[in-house]
Amino acid sequence: MQKNSQLNTHDQKLISEINRLKKEKDVALLAHYYETGDIQDIADYVGDSFYLAKMGQQVSNKNILLAGVVFMGESVKILNPEKTVLVPDLNASCSLVEGAPYDQYLAWRKQYPDAICVTYINSSAEVKSISDVIITSSNAAQIVESIPKDRRILFGPDQHLGKWLSKKLSREFILWNGACEVHVLFNATRLKKIIDENPDALVIAHPECDDAILKYATVIGSTSRLLEEVQKNKNFKKFIVATETGIFHQMKKLRPDAELIQAPVVDENCACNDCPYMKLNNLEKIYQALLHFEPAVQLDEKLRLKAHASLDRMMKITSNQQVTWPEKFEG
Repeated sequence: MQKNSQLNTHDQKLISEINRLKKEKDVALLAHYYETGDIQDIADYVGDSFYLAKMGQQVSNKNILLAGVVFMGESVKILNPEKTVLVPDLNASCSLVEGAPYDQYLAWRKQYPDAICVTYINSSAEVKSISDVIITSSNAAQIVESIPKDRRILFGPDQHLGKWLSKKLSREFILWNGACEVHVLFNATRLKKIIDENPDALVIAHPECDDAILKYATVIGSTSRLLEEVQKNKNFKKFIVATETGIFHQMKKLRPDAELIQAPVVDENCACNDCPYMKLNNLEKIYQALLHFEPAVQLDEKLRLKAHASLDRMMKITSNQQVTWPEKFEG
């Protein structure tokens, strides 16, 4: 954990002002695991996308600042229309969002009107509005298993998560051809070399990685699942981790005795394990967002209500509530 005494004077002042403004303006600060350590350390809640969506509903604060990417802020706003939801940088997009434009996703969706459209939370509000249910890597298996076996499943936009789930659950998916630009850069040849050099290490990976990486992993799961493995598996003191580097901050705090090895990418000279969108956020932008109370997530109410249906199904299924599935897409 990065102590305030290790921060420079400017950052210490920013943190002091951020804490003051949070209290003064009744703001809960939610941060994703892929944010930098200094942001994670000042957040009220840190977690994966599913956890942040849940906390957005549960916090008593009237306002929320989501330090992550914009689709996460949109999800919180969709579920909490009465709250102001701030994001530090509106340019913090996602390669999966960019790779699933609404018009193209809608055309794809219309080709299979009788199918259930299962969409990863890494998607725009517009794409959520034409989906039947949203999933995260934390709850995907539970949600897919709740879908009747006789229904076809459309799955997007992450094809690698879809392929992994399809094999895991023995369900056939019709896949959108999308991928996370960070997780597809891990290199299997270099990973095998590192495994050979560290036979006492446990390989853990996020399911957004492709099959060539996942075949080497003993544990495959969401960022929260990978963190749990490092925290609780005391049989290993060395872990090779195939996901975004931000999670290392929490892993080191929970297992200071463990050696964490970042899975390699193709280019040895590239820091490609960092999500460029997540890393757009910083303390200065968070301070400015709280000070000026912008940028705030703005959604047309008609769009919000349509997108709410798919997110609400996710929340209900993960709370073990019954849901009904549409017979046909009417969009």
